Amino acid sequence: MSDVQALLQELIKERDWKRVRQELNSIEPVHIAELIETLPKADRIVAFRLLPRQSSIETFSHLSHSDQGAIIEGLAANISQVTHLLNDLDPDDRTAFFEELPGEVSQRLVQMLSAEEREITTQLLGYPKYSIGRLMTPEYVAVRPSFTVQQALDHIRKFGHDSETLNVVYVVDNHWKLLDDIRIKEIILASPEQNIADLCDNRCVSLSAHDDQEIAVKIFQDHDRVALPVTDTDGVLVGIVTVDDVMDVVEEEHTEDFQKFGGTEGLDLSYTKTPLFEMVKKRAWWLVILFFSEMLTASAMGHFEDEIAKAVVLALFVPLIISSGGNSGSQAASLIIRALALGELHIKSWCYVLGKELCSGLFLGAILGVIGFIRIFIWQQAGLYDYGEYWLWIGASVSVSLIFVVLWGTTAGAMIPCLLKKMGLDPATASAPFVATLVDVTGLIIYFSIAALLLGGKLL
Repeated sequence: MSDVQALLQELIKERDWKRVRQELNSIEPVHIAELIETLPKADRIVAFRLLPRQSSIETFSHLSHSDQGAIIEGLAANISQVTHLLNDLDPDDRTAFFEELPGEVSQRLVQMLSAEEREITTQLLGYPKYSIGRLMTPEYVAVRPSFTVQQALDHIRKFGHDSETLNVVYVVDNHWKLLDDIRIKEIILASPEQNIADLCDNRCVSLSAHDDQEIAVKIFQDHDRVALPVTDTDGVLVGIVTVDDVMDVVEEEHTEDFQKFGGTEGLDLSYTKTPLFEMVKKRAWWLVILFFSEMLTASAMGHFEDEIAKAVVLALFVPLIISSGGNSGSQAASLIIRALALGELHIKSWCYVLGKELCSGLFLGAILGVIGFIRIFIWQQAGLYDYGEYWLWIGASVSVSLIFVVLWGTTAGAMIPCLLKKMGLDPATASAPFVATLVDVTGLIIYFSIAALLLGGKLL
């Protein structure tokens, strides 16, 4: 791909437009989009202008929204080409593009559409943001139950050219209420004289236009479909959602969750296209919060200053204690957030989660506690470090602390996402840094409290 990119740039530099067009015509639209995104901004417009009409439409749909906006801006002088491009885009792709533009810009572009396409776009933009209505396309094929199979096939041949998919054909009554959906395979294999009604099994799964897009993701996963019909509140078929659109939603949600879990706000653009100061702004807020939270760690250390002064050896194990607690908390948070996202767990299951994590934390803490004690024992007996005459009690303090810190870490890491979900917030905001910081502070309190209890009258 890099060789083709270099060749294109050289040909554009030499203004050999014929060769540029020939090279682009030999590449699939999805790869053309990848190439265009790597070209300098001025060259992108030139390369796009040289594409045949159909290829330009397909390539445009594969570009990022920011690059789509740049192309439209570059073609502003050629109103005819912009009009053709927008009119020929799939309605769902066009709606997603308009959503990313400033209001006044999208309104101006909407006016370039034909009356029919303008009506479709206005209808789609009228649905709530992140609703299934914004995701759907009104390009599908529907037949009546009274059609014969032959009539249905004739209807598909006549109206199926602009359909988003022909894998499934929808059955509607005279008022366009959805009755059923039929796979095209069943229609092709049926007798031409057979009625469509005879092929219906009344097991149609549909989506509501006003539901959240996450519901569409869940239903697609449960039913393994390539497309699903979308109805309004009266059961009227208003569009379909295809699996490729749902996969885009899944990718966006996963990206946002990963970013939040890493301790940053979700990026509106890709990493490479996000401006530096926008990146700083997205990341600074969380870092400031976590910084102030970590100050509590210093406060906790200061509270136990006398204990540390009397037994400096206790400070050696502070990184061990807080890292074990933070790691166990992050583990639990990751598992619970993912289970909530997949629908494997619900808020009502919090009691089950609490019980399971208490048991897990106890076992995990015991494992680390035993390892911690063995480590101190070996170092003491091998002469690698002299913990003093009370080394046995120091080992016990570290071991018992690890049990309780890990137990607390797993419990906090599991319960915080459930609590956020209950409050109607995104569980992914229980980011790993946030959980780790919380457990750091409380872990220190647990550690020094247990050390004070076991070493009181000895080292302390």
